[in-house]
Amino acid sequence: MTLLWRPPSRRLSRILSLAVAVAWLGQMGLLVRSAYLRDSAGSLATDVSRYGSGAQWKGVYYRGEKIGFIVSQMTPTDTGFELAEDGSLQMRLLGATTAARLRTRAQVAHDFSLRSFVFSMDPGSGPIAVEGTVDGRRLTVTFVSGGSRRTEVRELPEPPALSLNLSRRLAAEGLKPGARRTVQVFDPATMRNAPMELLVHQREVVRAGGLPVPAFKVEMTFSGITQTAWVTDTGEVVREESGLGLMVVKETRAQATALAVPGQVQADLMEAAAVVPSPPRRIDEPTAVQKLRVRLEGFPVGGPDLQGAGQTVDGNVFEVVDARQLTPGPADPEAARFLDPEPLLESDDPAIVAEAQRAVQGVKPEPRARAERLVRHVNALLEKKPTVSLPSAAEVLRTRVGDCNEHTALYVALARALGIPARIAVGLVHLRGAFYYHAWPEVYVAEGRRGLWLPADPTLNQFPADATHLRLARGGLDKQAAILPAVGRARMSVLELKLAEGATPILVGRPAHDLRPLDLALPKRDGGRRGCWSAPPA
Repeated sequence: MTLLWRPPSRRLSRILSLAVAVAWLGQMGLLVRSAYLRDSAGSLATDVSRYGSGAQWKGVYYRGEKIGFIVSQMTPTDTGFELAEDGSLQMRLLGATTAARLRTRAQVAHDFSLRSFVFSMDPGSGPIAVEGTVDGRRLTVTFVSGGSRRTEVRELPEPPALSLNLSRRLAAEGLKPGARRTVQVFDPATMRNAPMELLVHQREVVRAGGLPVPAFKVEMTFSGITQTAWVTDTGEVVREESGLGLMVVKETRAQATALAVPGQVQADLMEAAAVVPSPPRRIDEPTAVQKLRVRLEGFPVGGPDLQGAGQTVDGNVFEVVDARQLTPGPADPEAARFLDPEPLLESDDPAIVAEAQRAVQGVKPEPRARAERLVRHVNALLEKKPTVSLPSAAEVLRTRVGDCNEHTALYVALARALGIPARIAVGLVHLRGAFYYHAWPEVYVAEGRRGLWLPADPTLNQFPADATHLRLARGGLDKQAAILPAVGRARMSVLELKLAEGATPILVGRPAHDLRPLDLALPKRDGGRRGCWSAPPA
């Protein structure tokens, strides 16, 4: 079966989901400096002006609010086709408006087999990008960020092809209600293959471009996330919807490029993705939590990444203890593999190495002391600003701006540059009565022949991180995608909350048992507990 590279419009929906779930999503972009893009790296307005009358324009909405647009076009070439797409997103993350620009170019043969592609994303702090070429089943991918290039070669079971024509194929085969199909999808943003399940439903009449259009409803399930597309008899996708109220719909150019609320988007993705315990449980000072036991329901839970670093999981019950209570155990033989540089974690970059050495000047050489100093250093170094990006540590060091994704990527790279094993954790953290999606590092502290993994949080300036950090996955985008099914579905109940002796609730004019929110102004940027500022992992 032919491997399919996900179409830009579906990848856009996925990036939005990552922005809400992990923003790792997002973590979700990679700086292109190749000659292919240099001549066309002007403003978005310049780029979209190149799209002709055959282009397809679509508006992107979140819960009814316009948050951006995408435009795509297919142009014949001597060897096949060039597929181009540009997009602009503007969304609200915990009270702050952030923007991102997406850009895709791909060369395909006449049979739509993939020859090469370039995907870039610019969250406003500078573009980062990934480019790839295909030779049979061999895929060569180059990550470009912070002025450096890192290349990987992967052998795939089947030659990859764009799924941009997937809807055309379905139409050519005949769209029949009840028909099912499974295709293998390759996602260049996460470098992973997974099956996509397709199910065709009855024809419906949907509105697209202000007009009623008859189209078949097609459900697509990928990595636990179900999206719905409406496909016409000719194979044109006129509308797509995914979880959390995201929608992409065909529009005229004027409709697609007009924002519903100029300069602001009222819908707040971060707040909508928060998990509120039922019944509500107030935690005034998370650093005073010695033990937290919660039950998480509504999505599949499991895997070895849930255990360790102060957390144990039994079924769907999570127990996290204060990491200050942890003691060293036998040395972890796997720790050394978390010293190597990776795409987007450029621990061998000269600028990263120099910054790591500067951060620990005057600090004792013990790993624990250096790990803590890095937390303070990264927290002070970066301006707290929500972003929708695929953060590169080298680029973060250059821009010195970001949310928990950027703090985590930079911390992990700096720690590895110092010879301290470090890895990425993603999950939930408590903030103002709810749990928000968040990312933080875990660092391995060796003490003689023993050692232990400790959660750290440079975003919140915590070493070790408090016991309200509930880990759902470890690793890069390929691992973080596993938490997407939790977004919008997770339900939580607090089973046990143990506070440090002497800890008392902070009361402001009402009894401790009254859990109603206080009508108090909250600071927008103060270096305090704002989660990912509080962008979730993504």
